[in-house]
Amino acid sequence: MKVTAKLNNLRIAPRKTKLVADLIKGMDVAVALDQLEAHVKRANPYMKKLLESAIANGENNLGLDKSNLYVYDVLVGAGPTLKRWMPKAFGRAGQIAKRTSKIEIVLEERVEGKGRKTKEQMEQEKKKRLEEKKKTEKAEAKEREEKEKEGKELEESRTERIHETKDQEQGRKDNKTWKNRIFRRKSM
Repeated sequence: MKVTAKLNNLRIAPRKTKLVADLIKGMDVAVALDQLEAHVKRANPYMKKLLESAIANGENNLGLDKSNLYVYDVLVGAGPTLKRWMPKAFGRAGQIAKRTSKIEIVLEERVEGKGRKTKEQMEQEKKKRLEEKKKTEKAEAKEREEKEKEGKELEESRTERIHETKDQEQGRKDNKTWKNRIFRRKSM
């Protein structure tokens, strides 16, 4: 069974991306990941992330075994080209083409059906994941509520302090000083 993952508009020229693609074609998934980790090219992290995405697609959507997968094909094509201009001699302008790539990774099983999960097993795993997600959401909601309570308490104490300081300031303003008399005077 074939599994695919796609990446569009990668801002690296297809010519450079194909070098990395040709490197991992035909390799087992684990070996390909190691190769991408060790090799030094600018497209490596993107290719690695795409390969991991394809593996996850196979495991979660189709119930395939990771150890049974290999890179069947890596298709690299040209994406949209960004056109820019560079000033040249005698008032001319030279065009610069900033090329982009489209990548598609196709994974396939070495031995058909080996280690594949049944639909029932996949449904059970999905239910477990949903339950875990609900538990974590409940825990996060409790933490938010506690933080909100603490925030309200802090806000109340701040407002009390503000009111106290305002009261003190009003008490000071009641004092008859020459500044108060000047600024209270009506202009003629």
